[in-house]
Amino acid sequence: MASAAEQMAANLSWGAFGKATDLRQRILFTLGLLIVYRLGTYIPVPGIDGNELRTFMERASAGIGGMLNMFTGGAISRMGIFALGIMPYISASIIVQLLAAIWPPLEQLKKEGEQGRKKLNQYTRYGTVGLAAFQAYGLAVSLEAGGLVHDPGWFFRISCLITLVGGTMFLMWLGEQITARGIGNGTSLIIFVGIIAQSPAALARFFASGRTGAISPAVIIAVLAMVVVTIGFVVFMERSLRKIHIQYPRRQVGMKVYDGGSSHLPIKVNPAGVIPAIFASSLLLLPTTISTFSGAQTGPIMSTILAYFGPGQPLYLLFFAAMIVFFTYFYTHNVAFKTDDVADNLKNQNGFIPGIRPGKRTAEYLEYVVNRVLVLGAAYLALVCLLPEFLRSQFAVPFYFGGTSVLIVVSVTMDTIQQIQSHLLAHQYEGLIERSQLRGRRRGGSGTGGKSGKSTARKAPTRR
Repeated sequence: MASAAEQMAANLSWGAFGKATDLRQRILFTLGLLIVYRLGTYIPVPGIDGNELRTFMERASAGIGGMLNMFTGGAISRMGIFALGIMPYISASIIVQLLAAIWPPLEQLKKEGEQGRKKLNQYTRYGTVGLAAFQAYGLAVSLEAGGLVHDPGWFFRISCLITLVGGTMFLMWLGEQITARGIGNGTSLIIFVGIIAQSPAALARFFASGRTGAISPAVIIAVLAMVVVTIGFVVFMERSLRKIHIQYPRRQVGMKVYDGGSSHLPIKVNPAGVIPAIFASSLLLLPTTISTFSGAQTGPIMSTILAYFGPGQPLYLLFFAAMIVFFTYFYTHNVAFKTDDVADNLKNQNGFIPGIRPGKRTAEYLEYVVNRVLVLGAAYLALVCLLPEFLRSQFAVPFYFGGTSVLIVVSVTMDTIQQIQSHLLAHQYEGLIERSQLRGRRRGGSGTGGKSGKSTARKAPTRR
């Protein structure tokens, strides 16, 4: 039999959405801030030669023009004030999370509740400023070396540094405001909007290649079908769970005895999310990015690295898959699903896995299960991320398809829809509570019969 929450979820409609004024305000607030972000990607950094920049970005499509242009919503191809995007904040937060999992002082802060979380957020902001300043200065020097600046010098470097760091900090503030007062995760939505904004132009270039004869119609149909299948596969894998049965014993509180219950501990097939793909892509694109900005100054060592580890090369694909697998296991065991902490929480709540002793044995069993579940999760991530590389190398598909972009779009869409449903359910619960209170007042008022009824009831004799 369906639960009350499931029945209410089945009854959600546009009428319920129209009555949820708080949810509507949150959605409008989120859309307004995302429009501000998109407008900011078209405001250029002062001192940039636009014609030379467009030519440079066409050559840099394999490195900077691919991954970074996708994450920044095209801002880096126009060298806008949001050219660094939200990636420094994401990198800083991932670094702080990893340090909090392996460094005792930060691990202690993580256990201090709300105050510790605020302190970690402050460290993340400091790290964001440091990473953004480092990347902005490197980008300014690279722009000067590539001849993309009207008036090179320290004045341009400082102005570029201040502009880009300020843009990243403003984006970080936008993301926090969306998370607190809007709907969905603000940081993820900013990346999501950047990817979606680039999709129409990418599809237009793809179909233009078909009209010119560069790509056959059969390949176009096959790629479109593969996009649909890939999205369905990602949705299926992101919702896949391995449920572990948890039993709670009978307990006595005072004079009452409560029966033992049972529940399930859900373990996602991909607990690490899109983090392994982002890490692996960033590391593998680093040599190509460095060589692109250094121009003709590439040495023999860098030339050898590019020859073997360039996009589409066999060693590139092999190391890409290996790093995805490594980061999937590393991030899951150290951040996403720490088996020791889960086992301690179950022990503190008097829960246990049938046939497994609480404590160390439970942690070992959970690690055994997670390691085998991650075989599927890591293979799924590697397959989805390697698919666009095969398409580009074998069929010369000109747009960035699949991989990290599909993972981000699907996961953010699913998370946002779930939050909208949660707000609608909460609104329906509030309406039911208000109706029940009004009915209770009406019944109470009709049953008392006024003051005379109350006095008569009090003076009535008691039968013995």
